[in-house]
Parts: sequence; C-alpha cells; structure tokens
Amino acid sequence: MPAPDPTVLTGAREDLALLRDAAREAGAIAMRYFGNNPQVWMKGGTSPVSEADHAADAYLRQTLLKARPGYGWLSEETADDHARLAAHRTFVVDPIDGTRGFLDGLHSWCVSVAVVENGVTLAGVLECPAKHETYWALPGEGAFLNGERIRVRALADNVDIGGPKPLVDLLPEAWQGRLHRMPYIPSLAYRLAMIAAGKLDATFVKPNAHDWDIAAADLILREAGGAVLDRQGRPPRYAGAVIHHGALAAGSGKLLDVLAGVIAGLES
Repeated sequence: MPAPDPTVLTGAREDLALLRDAAREAGAIAMRYFGNNPQVWMKGGTSPVSEADHAADAYLRQTLLKARPGYGWLSEETADDHARLAAHRTFVVDPIDGTRGFLDGLHSWCVSVAVVENGVTLAGVLECPAKHETYWALPGEGAFLNGERIRVRALADNVDIGGPKPLVDLLPEAWQGRLHRMPYIPSLAYRLAMIAAGKLDATFVKPNAHDWDIAAADLILREAGGAVLDRQGRPPRYAGAVIHHGALAAGSGKLLDVLAGVIAGLES
C-alpha cells in the first residue's frame, strides 16, 4: 500500500482528535443507560435499538457536523441521505455497536466512528467504555489501544477463531483440530479490534454487515498488521451508494488466506 499523502494525513490527524473527543463523550452518554433498563424499540421487527443509541447518535451528529459541516453523514441510527455522496469526506458512525450485548449487560460494545474518503477509512476510533478501552488508528501510523501500539499475534498451533459456525465448519479439515471457537461477541467492531490487539486470530463476518459496523475497525486492524477481505480478496470500500457487504474474512497472514479461500468459494 502506498505511503499516505502528507497533506491528507494532516487533515486526518485533526479529524482523529475530533473523533476521539466525540467518541469519548458519546461513550459516557451511553454508560448513563448501561444496566439501567433503557427504553427499547425493534427495527424491522428483529433488531433492537435503545434510547441510549439515539442519545449517543444525536450527540455525535450534532458535534461532528458542527465541527465539519462539509462532511457527509452515515449512521446506523440516522435515515440515510444520498446527498452525502457529494461530500469529499464522510463520517461513518455506529453510536453503539453491539446493542444486543449492551442491553444484556455485556461489556464488549463500543462507539464506532470513522472518517472515510474515496471509500477508504482515514481515521478510526472505537470507544469501549464498559471495558475502559479506546482503540484508534491513522493510515501508516499504526494502531493503538489506550495509547499503546498494538499488533496482530503470530500464528500458533492453536487458533482462536470467531464468526458464524456454518462458515467456520467450512475451513479445511487440516485446520479443524487446531481451532478454538470463541464465544459469540455481539459487537463486530470489537471482534475485529480483538484481532488487532492479538486477543483473537481471525473471524468470519456473515453477509450483510454494514459500513458503520466495520469502517473504523477495518483501519485499526489494517494498521495492526491484519486485514478485512471480501470474496474477491479485496478490502471493502465504504460510504458509497451501497453500504452493506457480503461475507468477509478478517485476520492476518496464512490464516487469513485460508479464510479468504473459504468465502471465495461460497455460492452467490
């Protein structure tokens, strides 16, 4: 991957500082509801959204667009306006990634915020207040957890893997005896961050993940030495007209190649 343009990175550094401050406050807002039985509605009859999601989303939208009025806006909890496609850069936001876990009292949820330009993430932050963890990254400058640089871990004999069981079952038989299947992690963004931090080796992502689930975590994982790949072996692109994705593979090195081979063989 070519070195980032220094001019672009100057703006990205400023955007990262904005994202970190805004995500920290949005996390604090969400924590006021955590464990306190917030009001819950169902989207599409199956997906929960709470007053905590709405409160964090409203804060992020007001704060970020006030600071960058020319940027586009794409959020799970805001009706999509394709006018954003004319913007040079776009905020891609999930105010609470892992709402089901949040409502169940699990700690592995996070505020996910990113700035995207030309389909590529230029700044990404995951604020995970219940776990006292903050992840962030800039292109070419590494990934960090609470200020300490993080890196994917080297492949060992035993492999910790996440993702849907039907996809894990498709891994070659030679790998099956090496696998330790991790318990379900409701936040996809946090699952990707675990790979970046060396707490997980790899994961499959079932079809229909959205940009707001992965745009920030993708950059964090990439800067930690890993990648997210689609069925064509390419990194996903974000904030375009289509905002959802097919099956994805995430990890690093030889293991990522094996996972990518599995999803490449899936029927359309």
